[in-house]
Amino acid sequence: MRRGPVKLSAHNQLTGTIEHIKTGAVMAEITVSIQPGTVTAAITDSSRENLNLREGDQVTVVIKSTEVMIGKE
Repeated sequence: MRRGPVKLSAHNQLTGTIEHIKTGAVMAEITVSIQPGTVTAAITDSSRENLNLREGDQVTVVIKSTEVMIGKE
């Protein structure tokens, strides 16, 4: 049974296309092309497998954080 999109409390949702996937023994890096650039997320490799993520897939990047930090020298 296929379900519709999941509703989330996170408002920072960016739609994009998977540009590159780098897999490792435990973790995977997923680089997603969004406007105006790219975002790289580190997820477990088992999550990558469960989501069946492939380069070229349309995905939503969800950013949920209680803090955003900016530094300057």
